[in-house]
Parts: sequence; structure tokens; C-alpha cells
Amino acid sequence: MEEHCLTDIDFEWFRKLIYERSGIYLNTEKRGLLQARLIKRLQEKGLKSFNDYYQYVVNDKNEIIYLIDSISTNVSGFFREFSHFEFLKDYILREIFLKKKHIYIWSAGCATGEEPYSLAILLLENMKDYRFKNIKILATDISTKALETAKMGIYEEEKVKNIPLPLLKRYFQKGIRKWDGYYRVKHFVKDIVIFKWSNLMDYCSFERPFDIIFCRNVMIYFDKKTRQRLIEYFYRYLSKGGYLFIGHSESLANLDHKFRYIKPAIYKK
Repeated sequence: MEEHCLTDIDFEWFRKLIYERSGIYLNTEKRGLLQARLIKRLQEKGLKSFNDYYQYVVNDKNEIIYLIDSISTNVSGFFREFSHFEFLKDYILREIFLKKKHIYIWSAGCATGEEPYSLAILLLENMKDYRFKNIKILATDISTKALETAKMGIYEEEKVKNIPLPLLKRYFQKGIRKWDGYYRVKHFVKDIVIFKWSNLMDYCSFERPFDIIFCRNVMIYFDKKTRQRLIEYFYRYLSKGGYLFIGHSESLANLDHKFRYIKPAIYKK
């Protein structure tokens, strides 16, 4: 196959398509990444040009999912941005306990599952103190590849190295033989988390409002118009007094919203 170069026109077509289908905005700095990912797919599909692949994508629903997968970074980690988990444990759980015995959380953009599993572990650790009767965490992502990893719940030792040893022993099973060097999330933790594919740009309906929504380091991929739409969406599906967590590199400062600022990256309805 001849060496390919993503032209300005090609890049604009793909950028527009990705934006329309996922809300992800690719700036020109991502052009090299997109070209590298697309060339690989062209080779796999036996296509001759980027235009051929574009026509293929727009006519195949499964391929657009693959395309979005290819440009998603899915960076995550257990108890990432730990101050959020501290605030959740020390303040929010006590507040929710005074009002209800059930807690519902949405981890939007859950990547490979570390965030929702961290939330599940924190809640399980505090169930005796707060006597919750029911805990459910909905974990969604647009990347099918990331969700496959999340559902398996198997992580390399490097991924769990910052988890305190007592928690690691209580909530993870250490691998042996061919799984040496890996840890698997125990089943009773998995039972709390429901993983589903979701595109945040699509309209969804939920059976009940959420007490807490985590959507961290996701809006950095969106332009202002898409962020505005997403924030309105989250406000609608939070219960009164519910909390929204975003990434520390993100802010609602330049958006029109009804949330009350609590502290950096934490807002309340």
C-alpha cells in the first residue's frame, strides 16, 4: 500500500463526523494521531484511501464505534484525584444517609473501570457506618474496548500499586500461574456496578435520578456548546441536593448553569 497522508479535506470530514456522533472535538494537534489510527484500519480493511474509509464508516454503524474507540484515550486509575473520594466519604455520604437508605451513582466516561470500582469499594467500606440498604453504580463509556476491560475487572499489578494493602486483600483476588502479576476485582464488588455502552450525545432516560454523578476529565474533549448541553443533561438527572464531580482541569465557570459551587471540581444541585 502506498504511503497515505491525511489531507486537510480528509481531516475536516473525519473531524466533523466524530464531532457529530460523539461530541468529541479534535483540534489540529490530533491530526497525526488520527492519521496513524486510520492508516492501520485502512490496511486491515484493504481500503485504498481515506475517502474510501470515510464512505465505509458512514455506512456502517459498528465501524463508527470502532473509529471513536480509536481516538479515545481512556486514561484512568484507582482512587484518582483522591480528594474527591475523601470529600465523598467525609461529607456527602453522611448527608445522604440523613435523607435516604439507598444510593445511586453514575460514573459517566468510566473508561476501563477503575473509577466505578473505586466508588464501590469506598461505599462498601462505609456501609456499616451509614447502613445503606442498596447501592448501585451505573458506569458508562463510549469505548467498547475500554468497557470490555472494565467488565473483566482484571488489572496489572502496576495499576493497583497505590491501593492500601488491606483494601487490596479485601476487594481483589491475586492471580496465580498464568495470571501472576494481575489482580481481579472480587464478584461482590462487581455486583454493585452495571457497565453499559453509552454515547453522552444521545438522549437517555433513567428509571430514577442519581444522587451523585462523576464525569471527570471527559469535558476536556468537548467544545463549549457540547459542554453546555452535557451540564444541562446532568442537572436534569441529578436528584435535588445531588452532587456533580468533574475533573480538576475542568470548570463550569464559562457555562450557564444552576449548580452551586462547593469546592474545586465539585458542584451541588
